[in-house]
Amino acid sequence: MYTQSMDTMGKDGSPDADSRPKAVRSTEEMLLQQRFDARIDDGDFIEAKDWMPENYRKTLTRQISQHAHSEIVGMLPEGNWISRAPTLKRKAILLAKVQDEGGHGLYLYAAAETLGQSRDQLLDALHTGRAKYSSIFNYPTLSWADIGVIGWLVDGAAIMNQVPICRCSYAPYARAMVRICREESFHQRQGYDALLTMMRGTEAQKAMVQDAVNRWWWPSIQMFGPPDDQSPNSAQSMRWGIKRISNDELRAKFIDATVDQARVLGVTLPDPELKWNEARGHHDHGPIDWSEFWRVVGGDGPMNHERLAARVKAWDDGAWVREAASVHARKQTAPAAAAAA
Repeated sequence: MYTQSMDTMGKDGSPDADSRPKAVRSTEEMLLQQRFDARIDDGDFIEAKDWMPENYRKTLTRQISQHAHSEIVGMLPEGNWISRAPTLKRKAILLAKVQDEGGHGLYLYAAAETLGQSRDQLLDALHTGRAKYSSIFNYPTLSWADIGVIGWLVDGAAIMNQVPICRCSYAPYARAMVRICREESFHQRQGYDALLTMMRGTEAQKAMVQDAVNRWWWPSIQMFGPPDDQSPNSAQSMRWGIKRISNDELRAKFIDATVDQARVLGVTLPDPELKWNEARGHHDHGPIDWSEFWRVVGGDGPMNHERLAARVKAWDDGAWVREAASVHARKQTAPAAAAAA
């Protein structure tokens, strides 16, 4: 998913205040908490109208809304290449993919709204910088090969993250993820196919692919979030069944799968320390630059300001559409309201 790498700490570097456990204030709340915990332990799904701890609600609201924000902002790096795709086929594929991402955002905003916040509130948090989105989308797409690499690496990492969320304890989120994961699998395949085509082409095309891989590899493995011992909210999210697999486990699975794919593709992953560790049953890798990760999350990435400005402009430019839709809706309901009176 696009949420592991976001909002894992408060602004002061401490665990987010919303995730800190609060004292149970009444016997009734204690009983409700016990029933909730028992349902989580039994693997039950929690529905929107079920009782849930306030911290569970807030954690889900933050995670689902930030996931939605990431899908919407994620349209921007690829949308920039729709008019410049090399063939009509690639243009149609990319257009369909960007359209899918918009749909994913809508599914997720709808899931977040079931937790009690309106879509306007969620979007206001994004536009004012109070809510985060995945740091991966703050990197530029410099060549057509970047579009293929985003499909292969970025969407591949997203799928590795998102499939376990199909079993998230919050049912509306889990249901939304089933369709999203199906569509993301096609995105990953089309990206890999585009790269295979380029790697069968000219030396210049091969060099373009390798350059894109060099730039996107480290940000893609940062998508899984900080190491488990530096991710203060992960343990509670796993206790609640929101997360099913830890950051480090997911990162290891992704690297293992990607090494074989890179070999078939014919590219070199830019990590000289990458090698198989028989004892661990996973690949070892070089040190990840977490200072860069936190810098980008904090707003100082290559494209942070441009991405947010583009979203705010789109919102402002669409004001007349929202107003027209509201007027139309009022006109449609007015006769029925008059008849009822």
